[in-house]
Amino acid sequence: MTGIFFKGEKMGDTIAAIATPQGEGGIGIVRISGDDSLNIMKKILRPCPAEVKPRYAYYGNIVNPENENVIDEAICLYMKAPHSYTCEDVVEIQAHGGIVSIRLILRTVLDCGARMAEPGEFTKLAFLNGRMDLAQAEAVIDVIKAKSEMPLQIAERQLKGRLGTEISEIRESLRDVLAQMAVNIDFPDEDIEQITFENLTLALKEIRSKLAALLATSATGRMLREGMQ
Repeated sequence: MTGIFFKGEKMGDTIAAIATPQGEGGIGIVRISGDDSLNIMKKILRPCPAEVKPRYAYYGNIVNPENENVIDEAICLYMKAPHSYTCEDVVEIQAHGGIVSIRLILRTVLDCGARMAEPGEFTKLAFLNGRMDLAQAEAVIDVIKAKSEMPLQIAERQLKGRLGTEISEIRESLRDVLAQMAVNIDFPDEDIEQITFENLTLALKEIRSKLAALLATSATGRMLREGMQ
């Protein structure tokens, strides 16, 4: 998965980045994730209540706390851990989508203690914190890059955990077979139902069939994502 795994990051930092495409637009979003997210919001939002409720929208001005100069008006949303995309405290600042204003907001957030997020780091945190499995993390980029409805639908199914569920079921089937074999080997004289060679072969054939079906879908998925060569 391009951009999600990288070297040099410090886990536990509060990170920030612009979450909307670069350029002019009606809305620009700066996302902050980490333990210091709420404190940063309180430093730069005017007015900001003493008690900020999760999942409430707070309207005000984003200011430079050093001189109280107004950068832009904005709506701020606070999502308390673990109920956020990264499973950490998250703040999203929704301001106007001007290039200068949104960059100034990000710079102010960084000056208040956050560090610049690496490409894909928000999704990496979601994966590391158990918010999604690796297949779902990979599906995020597929959703973003989908060029038509069909690959989007496939990516959405994967994002909801369909692939991970199928893999988990296959893993459990293999564990069951291994457990039964271990019982037969360790306790041959006990009054325990013994797995026969025929049943073992049947179980393994069924697992192999499921794996083959998954592998067969990979070529189609790659063609839909990357196009035909």
